[in-house]
Amino acid sequence: MADENAILEVFRYQPDQKSEPTFQRYEVPFHEEWVVLDALNYIKDHLDGTLSYRWSCRMGICGSCGMMVNGDPKLTCSVFLRDYHPQVMRVEPLRGFPVIRDLVIDLDDFMNKMTEVKAWMIPKEERSIEQGEYLQSPAQLARYRQYSTCINCTLCYAACPVYGRHTEFVGPAAIALAQRYNMDSRDGGYEERAETLFDEHGVWMCTFVGDCSRVCPKNVDPAAAIQQAKVSATKDFYRSLVPWGKRRTET
Repeated sequence: MADENAILEVFRYQPDQKSEPTFQRYEVPFHEEWVVLDALNYIKDHLDGTLSYRWSCRMGICGSCGMMVNGDPKLTCSVFLRDYHPQVMRVEPLRGFPVIRDLVIDLDDFMNKMTEVKAWMIPKEERSIEQGEYLQSPAQLARYRQYSTCINCTLCYAACPVYGRHTEFVGPAAIALAQRYNMDSRDGGYEERAETLFDEHGVWMCTFVGDCSRVCPKNVDPAAAIQQAKVSATKDFYRSLVPWGKRRTET
């Protein structure tokens, strides 16, 4: 139905020209098969070449096109115009992050938190080429597989009321990815991550609202990962109270 238009109100922030952000209204052709990212690309190509935003794969894999659409964190490559039409669609940068320009946010804080929790494999044992690959059973893989599907889109941070008030909170995705490795039978980095995960800005700041899991486009369920990490920390504490107890080195 290209004979009618869809209306977008787009957040504009150009610090080299204006100190305060504004909203600019655009009309684009309405097509049933168009997603919000298609509308933004149309604006960029045909109406206003100064509009700045991130996107890459257009397949819900890279996570770079996350924005607020009518107040909800969404991947703009995965949400259709028809889901909102004929109402006006308001497109804003993800909530909780500094804005660099228009819809482009500064992700340094998120990337630093990923480093703090060591969101990578720390091998439990070193193996030579001759020893071959690390092997896992299907059951061992199933323990953490859900958390390994995170695409670092940061929608969960935009939805998290705790991070919205306290940016020092480690946050949903970073904790979920740390838990992904803590639950991996090949990993030995539990102790190294514990200091960050279980300190005052770690899992205990989470109030279990659950919005992070609600908005996750890959069903990672970071809220569940955080609660599992809380259980791990609690078990560690009670183990420490008995003479024969000791902190475990894996989950």
